[in-house]
Amino acid sequence: MGFIVTPGQLKAQGEFYHQLATMTSAGVTIAQALDLLRKSPPSRKLKALANDLINSIARGSTFTEALRGVGQPLPEFDIALIEAGEQSGRLDQCFKLLSEFYSERGRMASEVISNLLYPAFMFHFALLIFPTSLLVGLVWRGETGPFIVSKVAILVPTYGVIFFLLWSFQSQRSRRWRAFMEQLMRAIPLVGSTMKNLALARLSAALEALINAGVTIIEAWDLAARASGSAQIIRAVQRGKPQMVGGELPSDVISAQGIYPELFCSSYRTGEVSGHLDEALRRLYRHYLNEATTGLRRLTEWLPKLIYLGILIGIGYFVISFWAGYFKQINDAIGQ
Repeated sequence: MGFIVTPGQLKAQGEFYHQLATMTSAGVTIAQALDLLRKSPPSRKLKALANDLINSIARGSTFTEALRGVGQPLPEFDIALIEAGEQSGRLDQCFKLLSEFYSERGRMASEVISNLLYPAFMFHFALLIFPTSLLVGLVWRGETGPFIVSKVAILVPTYGVIFFLLWSFQSQRSRRWRAFMEQLMRAIPLVGSTMKNLALARLSAALEALINAGVTIIEAWDLAARASGSAQIIRAVQRGKPQMVGGELPSDVISAQGIYPELFCSSYRTGEVSGHLDEALRRLYRHYLNEATTGLRRLTEWLPKLIYLGILIGIGYFVISFWAGYFKQINDAIGQ
């Protein structure tokens, strides 16, 4: 994935998987489906991806091997699900799940950006106007230097923080760095819970697909943990792996670790005992994806309000400073 993933790219990725799901469920081979997508792709970037995949498959690679070999690596979540679907013969269903996942992410990203447009405009407008003394100096005395320096001093750190956060959450970052950022985000109300729900949704989806593919439960947990994108879950699975190898049930191991919600542990144990673990994991995926979506919607509601509040506080500070300076000048004049 690129440095900045836009809503359009997410929606195009969802459409890419949707078309693959439609064609493979109709009996079209993956090579034929990719060839059709190459001729009429959802985006130019996905045309290049389809072309690379076709060339790799023509050289004898499996679809999963082809995905791992492309120049711009796909998220581990995608590869884990596709590999499981390829092994189990349920590739169309895995494509459908990925289509829904990326389409929902695209819709939410569009909503976030739409809600932030006006606050962003207000921030830049307020920055242009205040402090008014610099604007007056620019208009009446042509003092461009102080005006530009004051704006750059605010804009550069602001955009620096934004791009740093975008860089920090890229999947290419080291596991230690991602673990640090995950721990940092968990301390932020709503953000931490939303990220955790999204990781649990990925974990559940990957586990369900891998188990249906015939992967052993221990290997499935190992692969699904990486697909979750959560360093905390990866560490927990690594710690619990020796216990699973020693014969303990995964439900006992995860219940004792204390990082998984009670609902997850309870549903997993029920599915494990009843022999319907795939159904339990499918329900967990839907539940945590809905919870993550709800959390993202709340963020889109509150983030603009917080930005508005920050802008109002900034404007209030400059207004008070202006009048305080004005009255000080009057008092000094009277005192003379």
